[in-house]
Amino acid sequence: MSDSTAPSTNSIVPAVRPNRPMSEALLNEKWDSCLSTLLIRSTLGASFGVIFSVLLFKRRAWPAFVGFGFGAGRAWEECDSSFKRAAAPSKDGLRTMRP
Repeated sequence: MSDSTAPSTNSIVPAVRPNRPMSEALLNEKWDSCLSTLLIRSTLGASFGVIFSVLLFKRRAWPAFVGFGFGAGRAWEECDSSFKRAAAPSKDGLRTMRP
């Protein structure tokens, strides 16, 4: 009879590997973050533009488009800096992940 405290060879489970390489998963997360930021910031910019259009500019369309442009431009810069930060080497040779 075998000892009940000894591990059996059938209970060892191999480590689960992700389907995609880690770098591809990180890249996908960055793109998802960029697209969601673009959607949120451009919508907020357009919303502020509509509010200012109604309150100050006699319902002209250009404040909404300007707000949309400012929001999309800000999202573009955040996304660009996110990708550049990941490509730049760190000072001590180690790379840290920031949200």
